[in-house]
Amino acid sequence: MKLVFATNNKNKIKEVQALMPKYIELLSLQDIGCFEEVPESQLTIKGNAIQKAEYIKEHYGFDCFAD
Repeated sequence: MKLVFATNNKNKIKEVQALMPKYIELLSLQDIGCFEEVPESQLTIKGNAIQKAEYIKEHYGFDCFAD
């Protein structure tokens, strides 16, 4: 299973990947061809996560699992 982790911070990807089961591969924004700045204009971390997930779904076709 592949999950888009909406960041280009390679260290963050490595840290989180180490916590994930081996069958889950994290993809960075660069891995999916996203080189533009993804909007983060919400007032909370959760709001920004949802906004980023919806942006990735709309522009790159990946399913959105933000809750």
